[in-house]
Order: sequence, then C-alpha cells, then structure tokens
Amino acid sequence: MARMVVSVLAILLACSAVASASFDKEFDVTWGDGRGKILNNGQLLTLGLDKISGSGFQSKHEYLYGKIDMQLKLVAGNSAGTVTAYYGPTHDEIDFEFLGNATGEPYTLHTNVFTQGQGQREQQFLLWFDPTNDFHTYSILWNPKHIIFMVDDMPIRDFRNLEGKGIAFPKNQPMRLYSSLWNADDWATQGGRVKTDWSHAPFSASYRGFKADACVVTAAGRPHCGASVGTEVAPGTGAAGEWYNQELDLTRQQRMRWVQSNYMIYNYCTDPKRFAQGVPAECSM
Repeated sequence: MARMVVSVLAILLACSAVASASFDKEFDVTWGDGRGKILNNGQLLTLGLDKISGSGFQSKHEYLYGKIDMQLKLVAGNSAGTVTAYYGPTHDEIDFEFLGNATGEPYTLHTNVFTQGQGQREQQFLLWFDPTNDFHTYSILWNPKHIIFMVDDMPIRDFRNLEGKGIAFPKNQPMRLYSSLWNADDWATQGGRVKTDWSHAPFSASYRGFKADACVVTAAGRPHCGASVGTEVAPGTGAAGEWYNQELDLTRQQRMRWVQSNYMIYNYCTDPKRFAQGVPAECSM
C-alpha cells in the first residue's frame, strides 16, 4: 500500500515558554517559495508540497534539553512518497516519523534516536486513532537521564541514559528544530516501489499548539533554562522545570508497556538478523 512519511525528528526543543508559542516569533519558513505558511496570527503553520517543490521551516534558536509538545494533523488520503520531517543538522537526533499510507490504511509511527551520528534504534507503532481527522499532540521529553516519546500524553518509548555502561546519549550537542515536507518517493513508500501520486497534490501538513519548556542556548553558547525566548538573561542562569529530572512513575511505565504490547509493530532489539555483531547493548539492559 502507498505510504508517506511524516517525520517528527525532534531534535527539537524550541521555545522555553510553557504557553503556546507563536510560530512567527519562534520559527522561520526557510524554503518552499510560499508553500510554507504561518497563519492565524502565528498560531498555525502549514507546509505544502507539489510536483515542483516542498517546503520547510526552522527554529530561530538552539536548545539543549527540554519538554516539547506539538499538535499535528497529518496528510489525509493517498500520500505515498511524501515526507514531512523534523530533523537536526548535526549528529544527534530524536526522531518522530509518521509513515502514511493509501486511503483507509493506517499510519505507522516511527521513532529513532541518533547519538554521535549513529542511529539504527527504530521502534514502530500503529496509532489507536486516525491522525488525519484532527490534531493530536506528539511530545518529547529530553533530559539528562531520559528521552521519552509521548502521544496525547501517553508514553510509548523511553530511551534511557546508559552512558555508564558505554552507550552514547545525546547531551552535549545543542539542537535546532528543522521541519520539511518533500518528495521522497525513491524510498518512502515500500522501498520506493510506490511513487507519489501527484493527482492528489498539493499535499499539506498542519502544526499548531506548540508548547515547550526548554534550555535555550545563549549567544555565549551556554544553555539557559526557565526564561521565555527573547528575554535577556545572564549566561548559565535560570532553573529548568520539573521535566529536567522527570522519569516515568510506575503507572506511566505500565501505560507504556500496554502501548508496546498492543501497538508496537517493530523493535530493533528483536531483529538480530539486522545486526551482524548482535543487537545493540542497550537492548539487554
């Protein structure tokens, strides 16, 4: 069946104010010749794709650790071959990707974590709702101990900091949020066998309700936690929110295991044929 990838690569921690952020104040539409639009007084951002070009935006600031929520409404119908991506420019990434499908077929939620340029930590899930009917909230909590993926506040994955056991964890590389919608029909749908059906163009993905509490990297290159973006602060001052030390309690661990038991469809840790030297070490910890 036809597939599209809507990638929410959440290297993405943007804006440190908890209230909904204005897209025109926190992001720049960087390419697409008008296909990316900020609407509704900065409360809605849409990216468009047609046969000529896609579009993209990036955050105005860089961040190190934070809690971010973004509401997305994904491309409906047949969206084979197209990719909407949140991604970072360097070697650390935290990925939320949505692999679309033909009309009536479910999306696949694809997650990954890159550290020092090394990924191959994919876990995939089916969603328990249609992500094209309405906006839903996709969240990343990134602190020194955990990277927690959430959907409508339901935890689905917890990538733990196991540096003490020799496993790299993203903690030193400031990240800027990038997002784009582009044509990738050479690989996005069934390995490129199903191409983009341009009769369904233009394609569009919508973003709203962006909220974040994050550590903003200052001009001096040091993260400042707890102040709204644009506020003048002394380097290294400020206090992070509760997210900085947050972990999943027993109830939320149980909810995550329920999602993984009922909706996970791929786990790199259970795919030994893929790894000639055996599955990554964190799989046994």
